[in-house]
Amino acid sequence: MTDYIMVYIVCSSDAEANNIGKLLVEKRLAACVNIFPAMQSMYWWEGKIQTSKEVSLFAKTTSLKFEEIKNTVLEVHSYDCPCVIAIPVSAGEENYLKWIGREVQ
Repeated sequence: MTDYIMVYIVCSSDAEANNIGKLLVEKRLAACVNIFPAMQSMYWWEGKIQTSKEVSLFAKTTSLKFEEIKNTVLEVHSYDCPCVIAIPVSAGEENYLKWIGREVQ
């Protein structure tokens, strides 16, 4: 059975999220991406609490593609330490999951 995942990626801007999302779909690393603009983030960085406006991206894919997705994001992302996290999909609509599997082969 294929292990499906969603990869959560945080980007600095709409433009960066669109660039990364398009790259992942074009390279067939993700069947689909969803981009959520205008997120407020708060985090520790360089010894102090930072706040910034960021954009989140979810890529629907399989676990076999995670390393290539991670490496692709690291090549083009503007951050030194970008958030690229795999979230397992424990269940889903069967035809949708099959579609993901077909699109990323």
